[in-house]
Amino acid sequence: MPPLRTALLQSSGRLGDTAENLKRLDEAAARAAQGGAGLLVTSEMYLTGYALEVGDVAGLAEPADGESAHAIGGIARRHGIAVLYGYPERDGDTVYNSAQLVGPDGTRLANYRKTHLFGCFEQEAFTPGDVPVVQADLNGLRVGIMICYDVEFPENVRAHALAGTDLLLVPTAQMHPFQFVAEQLVPVRAFENQMYIAYVNRTGPEGEFEFVGLSCLAGPDGVTRTRAGRGEELVQGEVDPELLRASRETNPYLRDRRPGLYASLV
Repeated sequence: MPPLRTALLQSSGRLGDTAENLKRLDEAAARAAQGGAGLLVTSEMYLTGYALEVGDVAGLAEPADGESAHAIGGIARRHGIAVLYGYPERDGDTVYNSAQLVGPDGTRLANYRKTHLFGCFEQEAFTPGDVPVVQADLNGLRVGIMICYDVEFPENVRAHALAGTDLLLVPTAQMHPFQFVAEQLVPVRAFENQMYIAYVNRTGPEGEFEFVGLSCLAGPDGVTRTRAGRGEELVQGEVDPELLRASRETNPYLRDRRPGLYASLV
């Protein structure tokens, strides 16, 4: 099985302007596909921007099968590339902080609702999801999804490891002064759970926040395959199933677990 070239779109787009952000996504998908990528991953809340007024979040939220989902399906088909994008999801009167994976044929493959909401803004604007492991199959890989703060809970990522996730996609809005998450925590999570993690951040000032960039693709050996800087950037790296297989053979973490000792965690 050949490696899956994965593109990370480190961008904050334009706050509150879904049409402009779709346009920029189309352009990025074209560049990623021309560079050989089969998957493009965006940041948390890419579709609308993150630092919205709480009331504006509900107004910009869309259903998982809404107008923007259809537009992104068209982008994926046009460029022959899978797309994972962050957006505010409306389900009836409830709004979630969500991320949706669309296949290269435009089919919606998986939709995830953030389970751990960070800070007052998110807790006021969103309802937390209650499904911790959401997966889809893409190019022979088992792909999982979570969002930003979720990856900082080791139980969350371990649940994905036990469910067989090969590549974990994590759109994020990582802000100053927590850049150590991108620099140190994410590669460790990839190593201790024997998976690839694509961690894709926003960048620059937005409202009261200062996003730090530093998006990365970390491998199961703890090595960062590609990393962005602090500005707007599109970077690419390889998710290699053969390296993943070999790493899992030699790393004993998952085999040496003793679940009977961990009852106090729950």
